[in-house]
Amino acid sequence: MHTGSGHAADQHDRIRVRGAREHNLRDVDVDLPKRRLTVFTGVSGSGKSSLVFGTVAAESQRMINETYSAFVQGFMPSLGRPDVDVLDGLTTAIVVDQERIGADPRSTVGTVTDANAMLRVLFSRLGQPHVGGPNAFSFNLATVSAGGAITVQKGTDVKAEHVTFNRLGGMCADCEGRGQVTDIDLSQLYDDTKPLAAGAITIPGYGTDGWMVRMYAESGYVDKTKPIREYTDQERQDFLYREPTKRKIAGITMTYEGLVPRFRRSFLQKDREAMQPHVRAFVDRAVTFTTCPACEGTRLNDTARSSRIAGKNIADVCAMQISDLARWLHELDAPRVGPLLEGLRDAVDSFVEIGLGYLSLDRPTGTLSGGEGQRVKMIKHLGSALSDVTYVFDEPSTGLHPHDVERMNGLLLRLRDKGNTVLVVEHKPEVIRIADHVVDLGPGAGTAGGTVCFEGTVDGLRGSDTVTGRHLGDRQPLKTEVRDRTGALEIRGASTHNLRAVDVDVPTGVLTVVTGVAGSGKSSLVHGALSGRDGVVTIDQSAIRGSRRSNPATYTGMLEPIRKAFAKANGVKPALFSANSDGACPACNGAGVVYTDLGMMAGVSTTCAECDGRRFDQSVLEYHLGGKDISEVLAMSVTEAERFFAEGEARIPAAHAVLERLADVGLGYLTIGQPLTTLSGGERQRLKLATHLGEPGGVIVLDEPTTGLHLADVSQLLGLLDRMVDAGRTVIVIEHHQAVMAHADWIIDLGPGAGHDGGRVVFEGTPAALVAARSTVTAQHLAEFVGS
Repeated sequence: MHTGSGHAADQHDRIRVRGAREHNLRDVDVDLPKRRLTVFTGVSGSGKSSLVFGTVAAESQRMINETYSAFVQGFMPSLGRPDVDVLDGLTTAIVVDQERIGADPRSTVGTVTDANAMLRVLFSRLGQPHVGGPNAFSFNLATVSAGGAITVQKGTDVKAEHVTFNRLGGMCADCEGRGQVTDIDLSQLYDDTKPLAAGAITIPGYGTDGWMVRMYAESGYVDKTKPIREYTDQERQDFLYREPTKRKIAGITMTYEGLVPRFRRSFLQKDREAMQPHVRAFVDRAVTFTTCPACEGTRLNDTARSSRIAGKNIADVCAMQISDLARWLHELDAPRVGPLLEGLRDAVDSFVEIGLGYLSLDRPTGTLSGGEGQRVKMIKHLGSALSDVTYVFDEPSTGLHPHDVERMNGLLLRLRDKGNTVLVVEHKPEVIRIADHVVDLGPGAGTAGGTVCFEGTVDGLRGSDTVTGRHLGDRQPLKTEVRDRTGALEIRGASTHNLRAVDVDVPTGVLTVVTGVAGSGKSSLVHGALSGRDGVVTIDQSAIRGSRRSNPATYTGMLEPIRKAFAKANGVKPALFSANSDGACPACNGAGVVYTDLGMMAGVSTTCAECDGRRFDQSVLEYHLGGKDISEVLAMSVTEAERFFAEGEARIPAAHAVLERLADVGLGYLTIGQPLTTLSGGERQRLKLATHLGEPGGVIVLDEPTTGLHLADVSQLLGLLDRMVDAGRTVIVIEHHQAVMAHADWIIDLGPGAGHDGGRVVFEGTPAALVAARSTVTAQHLAEFVGS
């Protein structure tokens, strides 16, 4: 029996981790205090996410899933046990990560937070005239009606009954609830002065000797020797719009389909970011999205929009700025739907409290930044009455102006004070400062990281000799001399989202930082007015997508010249050097591991015994280039590969140029064959940056490039930005980080507030002039940062 001063249950006030080895962790031991705020720091790729998300949160989630029956577990994702010796003291974990909310065209802020679901019920109860139940206000449900006979058997009697089915939905029939209709510029799909046989189709991948073009040319519907402009009406109809039809072409039965529906299916239903750059550029040229004229972009049909509460229909309410919507809801007096109104008010008030009052419920989720998406996910947890829960956050300060970070800190502390354990992965000193406990991982990234460098208080971290400790007090000085502009990119009358007919000149040949509080209109100004222009390369925050078969070599396109060089040196075909093609190990199909699915139990993956995890067939590994086989090349780090491909027999200029860019963005330690799924958020963003830097274009637009970067990496990023400008490029950065602002040649500050309180240029000039004026929120925080 337990003796002593405290109760036996009170001993369990720590989460104990012993021998954690997930990804690059090297037998990490930590004790995390419960009901406290613990911040995890360290350079990008040091193992923070592996410890917090891959070990603590993953095991908590797995153990909760195991409490359900085997039947229910069959419908849940099967989670493997993290590679760790001991994990105890765990509590239920709620993970609020930076995974982008799905960018489905039907997904809006209202649908993902359930605010729309409550609004639909509200309008079905109070709306005048009454048009139907909640479904009548949903833009994801179409109105359908059907009728027919069904056979009903009762005992030995069998009789046919006529039944009808009607469902009233709110979807606009013209745009199918998307709010936009696509208009395809046919002149971009083909050159009507040429016949099909002479390469009339200009869509990427439609070469004159390819199957696609043969299908149209030999279909019998058109004359392949006649220019397209001379087609008869019937030929034109068959060529462009014919429904799928089975045809025998060159002795093979194929499905013939008009060029326009095939183009829609092949290109418009794919994720734009996952397309190759030249394909993405083609789609941007060929397709324009216009507001649906039938529903005026509201996604809803006339019936749904005819019902009103206090003079507003559901489309009006969803289009309101959420801070205005909160006031409108508080003014409604409807005791018969009291509980529903209370729930709606709480949800909407949470938006305002968390600093998202400038959004509207009809805002598509695909347009939210990573930080906004994370805060939208936080909303449902704010009013929760649960305590003794572990909340896990991934850089909650992402996308936040220093002014907004203070508010976020208040929310984190409030969650802790309710008796919860709060674990935060973070780089910003403002957030690290409020921690009760700090765990610093490192000392480096990748294989050079994975150990605990420091554990203790913030003051202890500041005095320690770790990379984070040394950089915690870093202050970037204001530039004393700024570069001279070479010209200007004119923006006139910009009015996207909340912008108020903004006129501004963005200087060329210099480093310009566009800043302002979250929601002030920065992205609307830069992406809306600059991104589509010729010669402008935009690197936004959208996530890199990639399976475990993707790696830095495949993502950057560097593997292509490497495969060709191997093929040329050995007199064989390039496909042999692809683990996803002819060269794959037959036992594991080039995956390197053999995966066994165990139903509702966690699947098991074991290293392939045949190829020993190298992914290639044994015969392929006998071919060498510069004394190395293809698996040895893929196992090299970027730094090693850069030296290897620089000279001698293995000299490949195309691959070397990509490797130089990867080293430039600070990824020299990455293995070029490392699966993308094992990279951290910061590493993925820098990989994307390195890839885009190779694109031709005199103007580079970067959207918050410091996301996921440690304080020590920020100075390296500034050096990269300087090199780009000195090479003659114009660099425009949307950023909140004061170090980047202080380093700029020119600052454009938007505000003064968010939503309809923003949308104006409140300052343009040099960083020194901004600090001297102290006229904006940004100016005050920058002055504090540089200590002036």
